[in-house]
Amino acid sequence: MGVMYIGCAIFLAAALITDLRSMKIPNKLTLPAALGGLVVHAVSGGWEGILFACAGLGTGFVLLLVMYWMGAVGAGDVKLFAGIGAWTGAAFVFQSAIYSVMFAGVIGLFIVLWKREAVLRLRRVLFNLGGFLIFRGGNPFKAGWESQLRFPFMVAVIPGVISAYVYLSI
Repeated sequence: MGVMYIGCAIFLAAALITDLRSMKIPNKLTLPAALGGLVVHAVSGGWEGILFACAGLGTGFVLLLVMYWMGAVGAGDVKLFAGIGAWTGAAFVFQSAIYSVMFAGVIGLFIVLWKREAVLRLRRVLFNLGGFLIFRGGNPFKAGWESQLRFPFMVAVIPGVISAYVYLSI
């Protein structure tokens, strides 16, 4: 296991603890982690290392920024994936994001089924989607933010990152 994965794992462990405690991932964690990834790659790989880290940082940031605009994740998650990308590169952070979204969907489905709110939530989404298509207004998935299902995204990120590591290591 390389230094980049160990550094990323330490960063993710700290992010998991803060996200579980407060449902937030603070800047004082994400920004130093992203800078740390850039510095490690600059020292170990020179200009190629810097380009590798910047490509990963940009990929992670842009992928999650789109999800942030849709109302699916918080701003801390955007910076979290920028940090993951700075440590591990574009391919790894892309895979991690895909797996994390898949795990988040499964976790969300289990929570909805557990609370027995599946029909109510599906009806609300279909109603909002219908209004969006007919009147072309607003984001149908962002309506009723206060009633939206919320859980710490790090609960899905950890298995997503582990899955990406296993997939890319094979």
